[in-house]
Amino acid sequence: MSSTLSPRSPSRRLVLSRSAALVGAGTASLLLPQIARAQSNKVRVGFMLPYTGTYAQLGVAIENGVRMAIAEKGGKLGGREIEWFKVDDESEPSKGVENANKLVQRDKVDVLIGTVHSGVQMGIHKVARESGVLNIIPNAGVLPVTRALCAANVFRASFTNSQPTLALGKPMMERGLKKAVWITWKYAAGDDAFEGFKESYTKAGGTIVKELAVPFPNVEFQALLTEIAALKPDAVACFFAGGGAAKFMKDYAAAGLHDKIPLWGSGFLTEGTLDAAGAAAEGVMSTLHYADSLDTPRNKQFRTAYAQQFKMQPDVYAVQGYDSGQLLVAGAAAVKGDLANKAALYKAIESTVVDSPRGKWTMSKAHNPIQDIYLRKVEKGDNVVVGVAAKALADSGAGCKLT
Repeated sequence: MSSTLSPRSPSRRLVLSRSAALVGAGTASLLLPQIARAQSNKVRVGFMLPYTGTYAQLGVAIENGVRMAIAEKGGKLGGREIEWFKVDDESEPSKGVENANKLVQRDKVDVLIGTVHSGVQMGIHKVARESGVLNIIPNAGVLPVTRALCAANVFRASFTNSQPTLALGKPMMERGLKKAVWITWKYAAGDDAFEGFKESYTKAGGTIVKELAVPFPNVEFQALLTEIAALKPDAVACFFAGGGAAKFMKDYAAAGLHDKIPLWGSGFLTEGTLDAAGAAAEGVMSTLHYADSLDTPRNKQFRTAYAQQFKMQPDVYAVQGYDSGQLLVAGAAAVKGDLANKAALYKAIESTVVDSPRGKWTMSKAHNPIQDIYLRKVEKGDNVVVGVAAKALADSGAGCKLT
C-alpha cells in the first residue's frame, strides 16, 4: 500500500501540534458522596509516551490511535467526559518511575496509557503495581510485566517481544531452511526475541548453527557478516529495529549475502525502515501481528479514516494505540463510567473481543493479546502479506499468577 503520506513520512511530526493535551483538574463539592463526586467528574486519562527523540513518531501514532477509537464511540468513556494528561517519557528508563508518578500522584489519572520503550515500561509497571492504577500498554513487549510480575490492573494491547519470532520457525522449515544463524543486539528485547525463535524453529525441526550478537545499539556488523558467509547457513534470522535494522539490511546486501542466504526476522526489521533500507530490503521475510497491506474490510476502513483525520497513513503503532482505546471504551462502558469498580472493569477488559484492523483478538489470562501473526514479504517497498504464520498465537504467560 503505497502513498505519498506513507507511515515513514516525516510529516508525522506535524501531528504533535494537533494533539495538545488538556491539562487541568475539575473540582467538585466536597459535600457530595464519594461515588457521586467521582461520577460527576471527568475520567482522567494519562499518556506517558515518547514525544521527543528517536521514538517520538511512535508516541504520536499511539496517541492518535487512542483518541480515534474513543472519538468513534462518541468521545466519552462510559458516558463521562475525558480530561487528558501527557508526559513525555523521553524513552529514558531512569526517569520511568518519576514520570509515571507525575501522572498517578500529581494528576491522579484513572488510567495510564504507556509506553513504547521496554525499559521505561518497567518503571511504569512498578508504579502501576504499587498504586493499582489501570495501565494499558500500547507497545512495550517486555516479558516480565505479563509473566512473573503480572498484575490484575495491567493489560497489553500489542505483543510480547517473543511473540513475532514464535511464528518464524514453521514457515522457515516449510521452505526447506533447515539450518539457520541467529543474530541480534545483545539486550533484553533481543534475548526475548531469541526465546521465541529458538522455541519455534527447533520445535519445527530446525537447527540453530550459531547465535551471534552485537552490543546494543552498536551497528558495526561487518565481522559477524563475514562469519555468516563462512558458515553458509540455509537462512539468517534476526531481531533488529529502527535505524539499526535498516543499516543491517544494507550491510547484509553489501556483503553479498542478500541473494545467497535468505534473511528472515521479527517484523520490526522491516517496519518503518523500508525507505532507509531501499533495495536491500527487497525479498526479506518477516512475521508480525499487522501489515499495512492486510486486505480486509476492517483494515481498509481504519486506514481510510485515520488518513482522513490525521493526514498520514497509520502503522502498527497507530493500530496498537487504536486497540488500547478500544479496550478502554469497552471496559468503561461495562461499568457505566465507574472506573473505581475495578473488579468489573478488569473482567470486562479481559473478556473483550477486540475488532481490530489487525484482525479480531482476545486477551489471555496473563493479559496479553492472543492474535494472528502474519507472514510478510518486502515487495516493491511494501510489507506484503503472503500468509498467516500462526493463528491465535499466545505468549506463554509463564509465571503469571493473577489473584
